[in-house]
Amino acid sequence: MDKRYFSDKVVKWYEQNKRDLPWRRTADPYKIWLSEIILQQTRVNQGLPYYLKFVDKYPTVSALAAASQQEVLRLWQGLGYYSRARNLHECAQQVVDNHAAIFPDSFQGLRKLKGVGDYTAAAIASIAYKESVAVVDGNVFRVLSRVFGIDAPIDTPGGKKKFGELANEIIDSKNPDIHNQAVMEFGALHCTPKSPKCEDCVLESGCFAAQRHMQNLLPVKLRTTAIRIRYFYYFVVQKGNSYLMKKRTEKDIWQGLFDFFMIEESKPTKIEKLIERFNAINCLQFQAEDFVVSDNYKHILSHQTINAKFIFLKDVSNNFLKEPFAFYSTKKIEELPKPVLITRFLSDFQLLS
Repeated sequence: MDKRYFSDKVVKWYEQNKRDLPWRRTADPYKIWLSEIILQQTRVNQGLPYYLKFVDKYPTVSALAAASQQEVLRLWQGLGYYSRARNLHECAQQVVDNHAAIFPDSFQGLRKLKGVGDYTAAAIASIAYKESVAVVDGNVFRVLSRVFGIDAPIDTPGGKKKFGELANEIIDSKNPDIHNQAVMEFGALHCTPKSPKCEDCVLESGCFAAQRHMQNLLPVKLRTTAIRIRYFYYFVVQKGNSYLMKKRTEKDIWQGLFDFFMIEESKPTKIEKLIERFNAINCLQFQAEDFVVSDNYKHILSHQTINAKFIFLKDVSNNFLKEPFAFYSTKKIEELPKPVLITRFLSDFQLLS
């Protein structure tokens, strides 16, 4: 397919079919950056409310930089991949401290920012500054692979390089902002992973995959990530109207969020054995009848499945767990950033004020 024809057709389709999204009504690099970070590994309908909340609370990069990490994590709560939120906050501070609160105006300059990879840098550079640099995300991989018949695996360095070179060859250098958004939107709405709309496609006559019925074979991806199964046993310790919690500081999921005392096991474990361990760790002598045990909570992440149970110990009188643990009132717990799994439990047991 002729590369100029490809861009013209996709852009025309975009102008007629694009979704009306707030970050498409601005050239402000801050808002474009914010939308791109939020939408990484997040669907638009899920990410849109978060984008609006962030823009409302932090209308400028300086406002975001001045916030505490805990405030940012709390506003992010429910989006997952919390390293994105930590990087978001650090990047805002970097832009304020090192660039006088003005985002770099080139792909190479943007690429040096915390949490900004090739994709995000290309999106900001092309949309905010009209730099002729192609965005390559999952949607773009799929469209280019099918239309131009590229079977190089998209999850290998060689494959990524090949797609990147093609994407930059076909970009409309006069309107790189519209071209990039058009290809991404075309992949998101029309050339979808399953059941692409080939019968009503502006590229159908010249599409390699459509002409050979290979839509389900392209793009090619080699690697599969094994799902890790984890078993979390939370001890929910109550004293009056407060509960014992701690901030997660280890380099694992949910870093910076708050949860309860937890014992992790590699397989399902009897509650009696867990209580024995809890007693031994804290030099206590509680019995099984002192606890209430929840049903199993299943929480699915991208490459992990967590099975959790909450073991409830009510009305303790002593502070047997030391730092980083502390008792927090239900009002304070409501304000703390927490994993969705913890919020589900608190809601189910009506523990929030």
